[in-house]
Amino acid sequence: MCYGDDAQAPAPPERAPLGSHGEVVLTSADGTRFGAYHADPETASDQAIVILPDARGLHTFYHDLAKRWAEAGRHAIAIDYFGRTAGIGPRGEDFPYREHMRGMDLGKIAEDASAAVAWLRERTGARSVFVVGFCIGGAMSWRQAAAGDDLAGVIGFYGIPSPALDAAPAIASPVLVMAAGKDFTPVEDTRNFADTVRREAGVDVTFELFPDAPHSFFDQAFGQYRADVDRAWRVQLDFLDRHSVPA
Repeated sequence: MCYGDDAQAPAPPERAPLGSHGEVVLTSADGTRFGAYHADPETASDQAIVILPDARGLHTFYHDLAKRWAEAGRHAIAIDYFGRTAGIGPRGEDFPYREHMRGMDLGKIAEDASAAVAWLRERTGARSVFVVGFCIGGAMSWRQAAAGDDLAGVIGFYGIPSPALDAAPAIASPVLVMAAGKDFTPVEDTRNFADTVRREAGVDVTFELFPDAPHSFFDQAFGQYRADVDRAWRVQLDFLDRHSVPA
């Protein structure tokens, strides 16, 4: 499990006024309705980001993170994974995510993420859409670069490389790998994944290591990792700016 109920999404280095935000229901390619949470900056932006959560789906941490991205001046939407097995509803501490994980289909998650990408583009007009994911969502984010969404880039925090390896040759967008040195996933495995994507896909891959940080360090409640959190924000924002479509 990544984030507990006391977790707080960390603020970006500079905060702009928050615009509209709230829950929304999206529809995937197979007709499945699933929950999501969107947030907009008060001022329109040409950049947008889809957030893929950890294994528990649309935990309230990701509601907050969507708002933090909006305060960073980007349109954002966080999606849930379990519309097919759990319907639409809250994903709190008592949500039995492990039993629903057994029914997770990587292809269906990609379809849901693609629906979120399309929703952002249609609603905001953003020219540059990115995806960021956490834990299993980190791997799903990397995979999404092979889903044909014409993404400007994908970001994975402490992702598990194995679910994304088969997609490596088809990855068509720049990749940012955010690796925690004290994670349960060996750093060497994550570094090898980055090298594989560079070699097989030929796209730009940025590997960022946070040597002393644990899994789920991107959490305001972990005050001892504040410097890592601040650096993670700077790295992400630089990645978006470097890979956005020129106006």
